[in-house]
Amino acid sequence: MSMLPRPPKAVVFDMDGLLLDTEILYRQSIISAAEDAGLPIGPSIYEGMLGRPWVSIAELLREHYGQDFDADLFRAAWLAHFDRLTETELRLKPGVLALLDLLDDHGLPRAVCTSSAHFQVKHHLGELGILDRFHHIVAHGDYPRGKPAPDPYLAAADRLGIAPSDCLALEDSFNGIRSAASAGMMAVMVPDMLAPTDEIRALCAVIAESLDHCCVFFDRKVADVAAQ
Repeated sequence: MSMLPRPPKAVVFDMDGLLLDTEILYRQSIISAAEDAGLPIGPSIYEGMLGRPWVSIAELLREHYGQDFDADLFRAAWLAHFDRLTETELRLKPGVLALLDLLDDHGLPRAVCTSSAHFQVKHHLGELGILDRFHHIVAHGDYPRGKPAPDPYLAAADRLGIAPSDCLALEDSFNGIRSAASAGMMAVMVPDMLAPTDEIRALCAVIAESLDHCCVFFDRKVADVAAQ
């Protein structure tokens, strides 16, 4: 596995699809909400939502269903379906705890950088017992422009007090990678719902199979060998 260009001084995590196995739940809930409303829906809709803030998702829905489409009403139905799924299906992605343990061992600061709302972060990460393992939470409302703009990741670097170029950003979505890379971070994609395109590969320092594979970035023995 390729190594990073330099040792990270901090790590910034996306949440949905990276820490939490929620993107599949979002997709299921979007499809079921659309079916209940008698709306045609396909991959161009739910895949296009990945990594976007709500304002951008609402624009996508209106582009698809018409400018008179009540996106907020649909969102309420969609989230009701999603909340029911998370009551029983909310899970951590493989490798989360191992990577957090390793960052503890190395004393590295970390943050969550997400398009989701603060209450969702607190609920989901709290429910799974990892909320207090992050030093900062950067969520919707903490930056002027959402992903793919660099603002979310620049805000995360500012709160961590670490230069963006020394931060490792872990993402699963295309817009998340675009955001992290444009902020100047070492962007690593851990694919979830979508495989990387040529554009995304060019923006990434590394494509990792899972968070377990990201542990090699902090294994000094492996890093030393790779640097020789």
